[in-house]
Amino acid sequence: MSTTAVQHPLYTPEQKQRRDASAWTLVQGVLAPLQFLVFLVSLGLVLRCLTTGADESAALLSVVVKTLVLYTIMVTGCIWEKVVFGQYLFARAFFWEDVFSMLVLALHTAYLCAWWTAALSPTQQLWLAVAAYASYCINATQFILKLRAARLQAAAMAPSSPAAAV
Repeated sequence: MSTTAVQHPLYTPEQKQRRDASAWTLVQGVLAPLQFLVFLVSLGLVLRCLTTGADESAALLSVVVKTLVLYTIMVTGCIWEKVVFGQYLFARAFFWEDVFSMLVLALHTAYLCAWWTAALSPTQQLWLAVAAYASYCINATQFILKLRAARLQAAAMAPSSPAAAV
């Protein structure tokens, strides 16, 4: 674990208590795997369409569905962040994840605009979706690593933990 993580715990005891008591924590816990499942299905459709040309409409529409799920998890995530940290975005604990989330949102929103206006060809729209999905994968990895670090930190600070005795 880095010294920064030791100096700055992800959650203060009060924030951890608010996190554990909030219904928004459960909402995030349900939406995150749902979004990943929608992403996997959509990615399969997008890649299939780009390689074979099959099911173009399904592929294009699947990105719209993925984007709507993304918007849902972002809005509820902002509410969760407000409940736990007292601000809707860019709390110190999740600052860089939130910064990168803005890129993810921008690319998905650009896709929606291109899809709605037909400003790009279907193939170009799907390549834009691939870029949006790549950014989503990076952002999801950021969050997974952050939450893993929080679990490790909590285990190290637990009184019964062998690491706490060191």
